Amino acid sequence: MANGEPSTATGYLYYPGCSLKGTGIAYEESLLTLFRLLELPVTELTDWNCCGATTYMSSDERDAQLLAARNLSLARQAGGADVLAPCNACYLTLRKCVDFCKKYKSVADDVHSYLEDAHLPTLQDVAIRHPLEVLYTDVGVERLRAGVVRKWPGGPVACYYGCQAVRPYTEVDRESNPMRMDEILNAVGVPTVPYALKTKCCGASHTGTIRDVGVRLSYILLREAARQQAKAVAVICPLCQFNLDLYQAEMRRSDPSLPELPIIYLTQILGWVLGGDPKDLGVQRCVSGANTVRQWFTSEKGAPVHV
Repeated sequence: MANGEPSTATGYLYYPGCSLKGTGIAYEESLLTLFRLLELPVTELTDWNCCGATTYMSSDERDAQLLAARNLSLARQAGGADVLAPCNACYLTLRKCVDFCKKYKSVADDVHSYLEDAHLPTLQDVAIRHPLEVLYTDVGVERLRAGVVRKWPGGPVACYYGCQAVRPYTEVDRESNPMRMDEILNAVGVPTVPYALKTKCCGASHTGTIRDVGVRLSYILLREAARQQAKAVAVICPLCQFNLDLYQAEMRRSDPSLPELPIIYLTQILGWVLGGDPKDLGVQRCVSGANTVRQWFTSEKGAPVHV
């Protein structure tokens, strides 16, 4: 099935990647809870491995392609449902593997030779889907609006995509000033602010390698969100969430005027307004603004609203 087309009735094959089983576990918890609320069938891909993102791709592109290809072959073996990849880096790496196999014969030959040696099926056409794309195109804004049972008490939000979700591929959203997150949040009663840095890099793995550079890049994003009077930042990537959340105390040592901003997954916000239990959504795992988040996500619990 081609990217961008709705998944079949068999549901989605969930590829968690390394982060959603570790530092990004709140993303997994909230994603699976939200999809249950929306009655979207999700099955975790059996025997998945690292997608080959970041370190592998920058040091050995061939090995990265083969790591990605194995996951995609397992997906085909499992029945060929769309692969749901919540992590932006995983999404991009898997998407690149499919694309490069189509465009470059040398890559396809290498990948298929490897899969043949591993007694795995060739790739053919495997659709890689990001949750934001699924929520916007398969579920739709109106269905999300109709499912709201709680009124958001948290104030305006800055929507942050990260740098990998919309470039170079545009199935998730357009590469210039993407707005699907804003549309979805506005539809369920969550106000958003104009935010020009929504696709600027958060520093990615630089926070673990060239720390001052990585933290500085994250600081620039938070400083602008605060300038726009956002009370929180909504994210769709576990590494972005980690960087923006975990290093705020360090940023405030350099700039005490920087407010403490909760960094919340889009799936946590949607899951809560649609009736999900806060603990099931992993909101207790937030670090920056933890008390504020706890107040928001226990406010008006279960109170019916009309947006």
